Amino acid sequence: MKKLLILVATLAFTATVRAQDWPTKPVRFIVPYPPGGGTDVIARIVQSRLSEALGQQIIIENRGGAGGAVGTAEAAKAAPDGYTFLFTLSSHTINPVLYKLSFDTERDFAPVTLIVSVPQLIAAYPGSPIHTMSDVIATAKAHPGKLHYASVGNGTPSHIAGELLKLRTGIDIVHVPYKGGGPAVADTLGGQVWVLMVTMPAAMSHVRAGKLRALAVTTLKRNPGAPEVPTVAEALKIPDYEVDSWYALFAPAKTPGAIIARMQKEIARTIALPDVKQKLLEQGGDTVGSTPEVLDRVVKAELRKWAEVVRQANIRLE
Repeated sequence: MKKLLILVATLAFTATVRAQDWPTKPVRFIVPYPPGGGTDVIARIVQSRLSEALGQQIIIENRGGAGGAVGTAEAAKAAPDGYTFLFTLSSHTINPVLYKLSFDTERDFAPVTLIVSVPQLIAAYPGSPIHTMSDVIATAKAHPGKLHYASVGNGTPSHIAGELLKLRTGIDIVHVPYKGGGPAVADTLGGQVWVLMVTMPAAMSHVRAGKLRALAVTTLKRNPGAPEVPTVAEALKIPDYEVDSWYALFAPAKTPGAIIARMQKEIARTIALPDVKQKLLEQGGDTVGSTPEVLDRVVKAELRKWAEVVRQANIRLE
């Protein structure tokens, strides 16, 4: 028994020393989406100043494919030594309830920090009679099954935002999935679709140019980058309506807690820097920098929430 206690103490001491020395070489962030997308943009905003704080280079590796599943699976299998992390978005809690995956979102990952909160924006074609969220509901009820909404694809946060709206209001609107935000925005600009649901950065330049009409954001509080746009919750008096397209960092399971704590602390400091905070704000990102425990609660709650939405909405993806 005494030998066992000595062994445990020795291993704990070794892990602590290793964590104090960390990092001694470049750190890899796996982004499970292609270059130029929202996740990649947010990761690169954080990258430079975080590298300075850690004293080591942050290398971003884009591993797109299968809606984020390819890169996420690679991160799940990485050595838990503090040199590989997963930089991903809220689809991390949507994909597991829609697809059969080779990894387990909870079992295979340790939460590090919730970095930014980014709402979905609900917008309308300016040539339509839709000026407010109340107009969306009224039009849908007057013409069931005739009003369409564009999303960036099946199973994405924008798709889920539309399905949750249908569930909470009882309206019958038709989902039109596109292969990305660009095509969805383009068709709404052209009037082929009247209502658009897309991440805020993909549409706000068109809103400010008067080419799209902003109706609401899907987070519980207004976004500081566009404080004039109401939330769905307040516009329709639905207090539990929320779709937060957050970005967060995860580590492979069994990564030493001291390393996770250091990474969380440095990211929180980095995103609080005025230049980084401003760049994130320009992308619609409301900075958070949460503890691992808060991110863990978010993941658990959303896995339950989206499973229920998928079940109630009878979402079936081929």
